Amino acid sequence: MSDAIERLQRARERVESAEAAVERHDQLEAVESAHRAAMELLDRYDETATGTGDFQSFVKFQDEFTTTVEGLDDDLPRRDAFEEALDVVDQRRLSESDFAAAREALQPASELVGLLDEEREARAELREAEREAKRRLQDIEDAIAERERLVELGDADLDAPVEQLEDPIERFNEAVVTAFADYRTEVSARELLEFAASAAHYPLVDVQQPPADLVEYVESHAAGTETVPRLLELADYSPSKLDHYVDDATALKRAVATRQTYLDRLDGSALQLDWPPGPAAALRRRCEERIPLVARVAGEEVVAMLRTVRELTWNDDYGRLQTAAAALDELDAEGRERLASGSVADELAELREERETLQAAL
Repeated sequence: MSDAIERLQRARERVESAEAAVERHDQLEAVESAHRAAMELLDRYDETATGTGDFQSFVKFQDEFTTTVEGLDDDLPRRDAFEEALDVVDQRRLSESDFAAAREALQPASELVGLLDEEREARAELREAEREAKRRLQDIEDAIAERERLVELGDADLDAPVEQLEDPIERFNEAVVTAFADYRTEVSARELLEFAASAAHYPLVDVQQPPADLVEYVESHAAGTETVPRLLELADYSPSKLDHYVDDATALKRAVATRQTYLDRLDGSALQLDWPPGPAAALRRRCEERIPLVARVAGEEVVAMLRTVRELTWNDDYGRLQTAAAALDELDAEGRERLASGSVADELAELREERETLQAAL
């Protein structure tokens, strides 16, 4: 039995015991309210109403404490404890020991209040035990998914010709990065940011929207007709040197130098395809999103490479090749050994059993 289940069972037993103890008594909430009021008075006045201190405070305390006790219902459980506490403080002069004795007199009522406290604490512990059990259940689900994935990969045909997928994807990835590097050095910053703004609308292409202040600068200043590499070069110039090249050196510094990280990361890597690829439909969608973007930054030859990859997703053999590629990428020596020894299957059975038990416990 897992620790989470044991804790859950202990917490439920504690709640049941606490609830049973509370049910054996009547008016516990009323006792708790009276006890709280009495203890608050003792705490509030135990310094000012003792000895030769503030006489007005002494009088006020005795008056309030008397009113509190005399206002209790005659049938309130442990009412005699409150009466005894009142007798303790009904003196001409009070000391700290009298306040301590009054608290001691209230002990029978404190014990009843403790039953409610125990019930609340037990319920809080049960809530935390349930949260822990749910966290453990999620961990089990994740572990089961990981091992089921291992089993799936273990069934892959590791001798499948995955190069039929890998080579076309690799050729495209290399070509699109090279083409984008050329595009970046040829077009104006204005055009490059327009491309980035368009690409950002494609959810499967990881390009961020260009910063608004940078876009505003390149669209409203003549320097926006320069290439991005040239703008970054100018941004490194000193203000005095930069004055010879642009009308407003401060504006360029503010717009370009502060956005250097964004501009440096604006390369062709966002247009590349992942390896290993995902399922056929996912890879096909990624290719289709990239085709119009690649057509803007590269020649037809690179676009044709991308279309070739897309065509592969319709092949009957794609699923076998994709699974093999994923297996070769994800399965390390340890994973293969665990599969071969049967330990993964054993772990999976144990996890599924624990999941069933935990779900029942919850």
